[in-house]
Amino acid sequence: MPIQQLKECLDQAGVDYMCLTHPPAFTAQKLAHHVKIAGDKVVKTVIIELDGKMAMLVMPATWRVRWDSLSRILDTDFVDLADEQAFADRFPECEVGAMPPFGNLFGMTVYCAEPLTEQEELAFAAGSHTETVHMKTRDFLELVQPMVLNGGFIRPGARRPAWLKKGRRQPEIREKQRIPEIAG
Repeated sequence: MPIQQLKECLDQAGVDYMCLTHPPAFTAQKLAHHVKIAGDKVVKTVIIELDGKMAMLVMPATWRVRWDSLSRILDTDFVDLADEQAFADRFPECEVGAMPPFGNLFGMTVYCAEPLTEQEELAFAAGSHTETVHMKTRDFLELVQPMVLNGGFIRPGARRPAWLKKGRRQPEIREKQRIPEIAG
């Protein structure tokens, strides 16, 4: 079972946690629904490519990534969502989309959204779409030691740019027209 390595890590650290089995949940929001907790207490794990290396973002399930802000905060020109086929073998025995937020167990740097650190407890997929772990946030932070980011994410209910609204396209960036100089 994918959860075994995680359980061993948690047991060795002597932290309290609870495992739940539930109907398949293919999104963090659906997981929140199945285990009956608020979406901001469920961890969404996103694998990114950062200057050619894989890294892990963890954030509340209800939040979204602000790619432009994240790029500035991480001081990089290239940050993008990683292709599932490119990282699937880094998570042996884990179902794609159900990776636990313990990137350190898989040789990845972990970046954590600050709002997640303000939760008393967390719940997250434990390597499968039917198993969830609940634990104290302070224990998660001690074990994973993520780099906490205070930006790069959008909270629920935040206004979307007009071009993201249904039926609209991203505005084209036009080059300024050059005005010929007048000799005088």
